[in-house]
Amino acid sequence: MTIDCAPDLTPAAALFRSLGDPARLAIVRRLAQGEARVVDLTRALGLAQSTVSKHVACLRGCGLVDYRVEGRQSFYSLSHPELVDLLRSAELLLAATGSAVALCPVYGDPAVAQAAS
Repeated sequence: MTIDCAPDLTPAAALFRSLGDPARLAIVRRLAQGEARVVDLTRALGLAQSTVSKHVACLRGCGLVDYRVEGRQSFYSLSHPELVDLLRSAELLLAATGSAVALCPVYGDPAVAQAAS
């Protein structure tokens, strides 16, 4: 009998997929500074209201963003302060690897990879 000691990595993969969009990362980064309404995020990030709303809904569905209602307005915030630590760790890893991640042929930015070659 074989016992599988490996943890189920599916939830971790889903977490990283939820953060795998530049707009969602920008929203999370902004919310790390404090709560905001969709209109605040739209102005701060230069994104369309529909785009921000869609990504905020995704982040809420993943349990990363929460909200509170005040009158007719919703104020969004990070559900877990640990997310800020995760982003800081990612920034440290990116600094340590230089542009290696951006140049990755599978997950990197094609424009960055083209410019480097």
